[in-house]
Amino acid sequence: MPAVLLDLDGTLVDSNYFHTEAWFRALSGAGHVVPMARIHRLVGMGADQLLEELLGEHDEAVEEAWQAEFARLRDEIPALPGAAELARVVKERGATVVLATSGKPDDVDALRRTLGADDWIDAAVNSSEVESSKPAPDIFARALEVVGADPADAVVVGDTVWDVKAASACGVPCVALTCGGIARAELEEAGAVAVRRDPADLVADLDRVLTHSQLHW
Repeated sequence: MPAVLLDLDGTLVDSNYFHTEAWFRALSGAGHVVPMARIHRLVGMGADQLLEELLGEHDEAVEEAWQAEFARLRDEIPALPGAAELARVVKERGATVVLATSGKPDDVDALRRTLGADDWIDAAVNSSEVESSKPAPDIFARALEVVGADPADAVVVGDTVWDVKAASACGVPCVALTCGGIARAELEEAGAVAVRRDPADLVADLDRVLTHSQLHW
């Protein structure tokens, strides 16, 4: 059975800029002046790796402050156009649907309620279940393991270069969406096999995208 591994933040829910705001506030509160543009480009990484990139170390106090700031914003985050429909359509076509996200468990639970697609989601993997977060391949590898899927019969849908790189390291093609705020050219350069605007755009062109990804179902 084919498997579709869906990233959550920026792919199914419009949360990337909320994460950017939360990180900005957490960093500022700790005395770190970091431009929002720089933070945004790292959203999609696990918190540990994002802080290593920005500060040169994993500061647990800053991570905890980010979690608190993001928790205050979660109720404002909407699902992206076509997000629940994407999960439904691929499930009804016979695929196993797995959420594979670098998000924290509490955030994932809250955003799944916003998404409203649990009827079509078979499993979910988050950052607490793996040793290394994206762009390491661990989350996607764990997702494949959980549902017993082969990389040759799977596709990742994500929105950042970190999703694309993590998928590539697993031997899984990645279809990328620009709704997370990353440009098409960057996603293609990272190795995305197809790029679309958002989940609704992907649903509308699903047959061609799957064929291009060498999946036939």
